[in-house]
Amino acid sequence: MPRATNAVASRRRRKKMIKAASGFRGRRSKLFRYAKDAIYKARYWAYRDRKTRKRNFRSLWIQRINAACRVHGLSYSRFMEGLRAANVQVDRKMMSELAVNDEAAFNALFETAHKAIKNKKGAVLQAA
Repeated sequence: MPRATNAVASRRRRKKMIKAASGFRGRRSKLFRYAKDAIYKARYWAYRDRKTRKRNFRSLWIQRINAACRVHGLSYSRFMEGLRAANVQVDRKMMSELAVNDEAAFNALFETAHKAIKNKKGAVLQAA
């Protein structure tokens, strides 16, 4: 019986991998053996860094909110405590946008949090 090489499917599979590696430099975009490794590694990094990007952005938003709070003399954690006490539910992304682009709206949020902290302290003093 003649030897079957499955040539069409193999060539198609290799061409698909080479096409995915287009744009890579040197032999990583031209030779199957190196393109395959480059593609596997690129996909691994892409998957991993999609998660990392979310972490990085949350960190950036917190830094911006903290900077805006410090201008008014309050730390980020105390500000968030005040918002929780006032039952205000605005996500960090939006608060960061307000802190950067709409100072009046952020100041209104800040005042709400500040009043809630004062009320919380007053309630603690009355209980004691």
